[in-house]
Amino acid sequence: MLNWSAALSQFLMNLGLPQEVALGITFFIGALVLASIGPVLALVLIHITRKVISRIQDRLGPNRLGPWGIFQSAADAVKLLSKEDIRPAEADVIAYTMAPLLAVFGVIMSLAVIPFANGLIGVDLNVGVLYLVALGSIGIMSALMAGWSSNNKYALLAGFRVVAQLLSYEIPMVLAMLGPVLLVGSMRMNQIAAFQRLEIAGFNIGAGYTAFIIPAMAMIFFISALAESEQTPFDLLEAESELIAGFHIEYSGMKFAMFFLAQFLNSFFLGAIMVTLFFGGWQGPFVDQLPILGVVYFLIKCFAVYVVMQWVRGTFPRVRIDQMMDFAWKVLVPLVLLLILWQMVALKLPVPTWIQYVSVFVGNIVVVGIVLGVLGRYFRGEQLRTKRAFEPKSLIGTMQPAPETAGD
Repeated sequence: MLNWSAALSQFLMNLGLPQEVALGITFFIGALVLASIGPVLALVLIHITRKVISRIQDRLGPNRLGPWGIFQSAADAVKLLSKEDIRPAEADVIAYTMAPLLAVFGVIMSLAVIPFANGLIGVDLNVGVLYLVALGSIGIMSALMAGWSSNNKYALLAGFRVVAQLLSYEIPMVLAMLGPVLLVGSMRMNQIAAFQRLEIAGFNIGAGYTAFIIPAMAMIFFISALAESEQTPFDLLEAESELIAGFHIEYSGMKFAMFFLAQFLNSFFLGAIMVTLFFGGWQGPFVDQLPILGVVYFLIKCFAVYVVMQWVRGTFPRVRIDQMMDFAWKVLVPLVLLLILWQMVALKLPVPTWIQYVSVFVGNIVVVGIVLGVLGRYFRGEQLRTKRAFEPKSLIGTMQPAPETAGD
C-alpha cells in the first residue's frame, strides 16, 4: 500500500529539510489539494446535473458557452461572485455569516477519510465511519443557523424542517453504514475498501462488493442519502411551492452560492461514501499491478452514483412532508434495525463463512421486497390522485335538482 504522505515527507527529508518542516509542508499540500477539489468538482457536477435533467426532459441543456456548454457553470460562478451581498437589517450577523461557511466546511472535511486509491487518503482514521457520522451534524446545524438568524418566518419554518428531515433520515443512513462495518470488523474506510477484493484464479477482479451480500443496506443508504443531500423526491427543505427558497431565502451573492456548493458536493461525497462502503471503492481489475487505476475506478463509480441521483431527481415527484416522515420512521428505521440484528446473529452462527453470508443475503432480499412494495404502492397512489386536493362531501357548488316540496 502506497502512503502518499509518508512518501512525500520522506522525499523532502532526503532533500535536507528537517522532519518537522517536511511534515508541515506535506500536511499543507494535502489540505490545499482537498480544499481545491471542492470548487472545481462543483462546476463539473452542476454541468452533469443540467445535462442529465435536460435529456430526461427532452431538452438540450447548456450548449452555447464553450464546447458542449462547459463554460456555463463558470459564467454562473462569476455572476454570483460579482453580485451584491445583501443582509437583512434585523439578522443575527455572526450566525448569519457563519452558516454558509459551516455548510461547506462540513462537506469538505469528509474528504479527509475517503480513500481515492489504496493508500491515497488524507488520514486513515481507525474510526473513519464514526468521523463521517459526526460531520453530518455540522450541515444540519448550518441550515438551522441560517433559518433562525435570517429573522424571516419562511426561513425559520424551513430551519425547523431541517431538524425534522435530516435528523430523521440520518438515523437509517448511519445504521446502514454499520452493515459493512460488521462484515469487515473495522471502521477504517481504506480497510473496508480493501476487504472487497475478489480473486479468481489468483487474479483480483475487484468485484467483491458488500452490496452483493447486504443489498438492502445499500438501498436504504442510497434512499437516506437522497434525503440528506436534499435531492428529489425529498427536497422539501427548499420546496418553492411551500417555503419559497427555504432556509437560505435571505441570502444573496456568494453566500447563497456556498449553500448550493455544499449541496452539490454533499450529493457527490455521499455517493463516494456509498461507493467505498458498498461498491468496492478503488477496487478493480489490475489495481494491484497499477495502483493509480484505483483513482480511475473510484471516480467512475462515484460519477455513476451521482448520475443515478440525478436520474431519480428528474423522474420522481416530490413527496409530502407527512409521507416523507412516515417512510423514515415507520419503514426504514424498523427495517434497518431488524437487518442489523439479523446480520449480527447470522455472523455468529457456528457455520462456514459462506453460509453466514447467504443467511445475511436472504434477510436483505426480504427487506428489499418490503421497501420496493411500499414505494410501489405510494407511486401507484400518486398516479391515481386527481388534481383536487379533496373531494367535496356536500352539495355546495354542485348541480343537483332541488328537492320537491309537499305543496307541489
